[in-house]
Amino acid sequence: MHRRLILSAALPLFLLLQACVPVVIGGAAVGAGAAHDRRTIGAIIDDENIELKAASRIGLDAELKKRVHVNITSFNGIVLLTGEAATTEARDQILTHVRAISGVRRITNELRITEPSSYSSRSKDSLITSAVKSRFLVTRNLDPTRVKVVTEANVVYLMGLVTNEEGDLAVDRATTIEGIERIVKVFEYID
Repeated sequence: MHRRLILSAALPLFLLLQACVPVVIGGAAVGAGAAHDRRTIGAIIDDENIELKAASRIGLDAELKKRVHVNITSFNGIVLLTGEAATTEARDQILTHVRAISGVRRITNELRITEPSSYSSRSKDSLITSAVKSRFLVTRNLDPTRVKVVTEANVVYLMGLVTNEEGDLAVDRATTIEGIERIVKVFEYID
């Protein structure tokens, strides 16, 4: 009887502890990535908050959510908006939501006025992003953790706090990937 009671009390605790493992591992991964990041820990957290707040504001607007596919990427307070809005009014609503968020220093608006993209198009973009990141991994004199890569409609956007040399090297390496139509630099230069 005691054994059953102990097991029934221990099982929920065991399951709860298992759920904490991804959080601890995720936190360690953020910490390891932050070691190479030129942003302060505060800036990294601010960027994540900007992305979450923008996604939440857009997601809570039920009518807007039906008419858009938007990616929000923040790096050092610079927000890159990519994706599609069915109308200029929908795009303007997105911009209004993002501008109202504390900590946004600048918005690079790359939203296209068209119907939201298909999942197959987004999958192709994900493959391009992975290929660019993989190329950066084997590039000498370029720390791949310092360049954020976003792809939308075969256009690659590169963000980060980089030197001019690092920025040029990132663009040079990205141009070797098949399927890219254009590369847009959204870098902040530190030299």
